[in-house]
Amino acid sequence: MDIGVLRTTMMELGQWVDGDLYNGRIVLVANSFVFKEPVYNYSGDFPFLWDEIKVPIMYGSNYELAKSIILKAGEEVAGDLTERSREKWVDMQKKYRLEDAQTEAMLSLVANDNWVEFTLRYVVDFKRRRITKTLLFTKILHEVEATKGAVKFASATFQLVDPPVFSVKVDGSTD
Repeated sequence: MDIGVLRTTMMELGQWVDGDLYNGRIVLVANSFVFKEPVYNYSGDFPFLWDEIKVPIMYGSNYELAKSIILKAGEEVAGDLTERSREKWVDMQKKYRLEDAQTEAMLSLVANDNWVEFTLRYVVDFKRRRITKTLLFTKILHEVEATKGAVKFASATFQLVDPPVFSVKVDGSTD
């Protein structure tokens, strides 16, 4: 918000607010502090972030269809940044001698105890992280619902295996 001789004034992000959004608290930082602690700059040489969403899919679903739905959503929603972020990354590679990085949307999966978890990784403009996540989940929700059950979202459930037999006896006395 302001850089003074002795201190810098900033609007705080995070804490009780998700998605790297302002929380309304103003922070005064002594300029000497900048030389002691790391300073994070989202808008510098590379104004993009890698972000991820996790999509839990029920066991028994059509995994290939789920994969195509999620990856297609990533390409449609965040795909326009692929080329722009690629150009910026190439500049960063030259300037800082970095390794190559994938800026295209990519999908990985893990099978865990409860579901198959797909993770979509994509590049996003640092100012549009939350809206991009909303667009992705909305598109994925609609596409999964359109499969008419071929792909199902998973949720935490408990399965009782060989529960004991209960016998309840109620006394037939009257008052």
